[in-house]
Amino acid sequence: MDDAYEYGQIAAANSLSDVWAMGGEARLCMNILMFPEHLPFETVQAILRGGYDKVAEAEAIVVGGHTIKDDIPKYGLCVSGVVHPDRILRNNSIQKGDVLILTKPLGTGVLTNADRGGLLSDSEHKAMVDCMAALNKYAADAVRNLDGVHACTDVTGFSLLGHSYEMCGESGLTVIIDSSRVPLLPGADSYASMGLVPAVAYQNMNHLKDKVALPKDLPSHVHDLLFDPQTSGGLLYSVASQEAGRIMEALQKACQSPAVIGHVDGPSAHPVMVI
Repeated sequence: MDDAYEYGQIAAANSLSDVWAMGGEARLCMNILMFPEHLPFETVQAILRGGYDKVAEAEAIVVGGHTIKDDIPKYGLCVSGVVHPDRILRNNSIQKGDVLILTKPLGTGVLTNADRGGLLSDSEHKAMVDCMAALNKYAADAVRNLDGVHACTDVTGFSLLGHSYEMCGESGLTVIIDSSRVPLLPGADSYASMGLVPAVAYQNMNHLKDKVALPKDLPSHVHDLLFDPQTSGGLLYSVASQEAGRIMEALQKACQSPAVIGHVDGPSAHPVMVI
């Protein structure tokens, strides 16, 4: 990101997300910042201010931090949170018949590549930044006290399909993703069609090649976006089918574009299947 304040916001939102993915609430945060000595003080200040503002929005506090000299600026948070033992959400406790709900659209990896080349329109850039800076707190708060939420993970660098495979764990069950229902950020499909796919997406493809079943007629840009590494992606919930309507209603009030993207079925040759 060229804008230091936006970079700080996105890095903080990404760091905070793991606590919400486990059903918890963020409490204490420590800044971890690496930067070269020649980086202007105003830039360092903007990064930290962006992070601080997101921590405040998360209703947590910054209690300190560490700085390290490095050639390339890097920023994130070490986050501590709390959760009732009976309400901990794990990422591998899906159940047969569950409905899968994603709380943010995909495409940040492809769009970040396009942004580096100066290809994004103002509206595409804004949608990308707003999505990455949006806290998963609101989705987590919306479902925290609802019954029927069996499992959750946040979708980040391993892509939607990588994290879907992670949710299968040792269950022997199959996660089925309906590619036509997966929400995408504005412009993501066009730039993926142009081949602006991050290198990490190809690493994800290689890692998952024996674990994911893909239809032969899947459009190439959709294929690539399903493996696209996300920065500060949404939460992927696995919920009981009989509670899915109530949970979706709660998420629709809290998130911009939650979507039902698939379901959990019995054992098959591949832990993840795309239709």
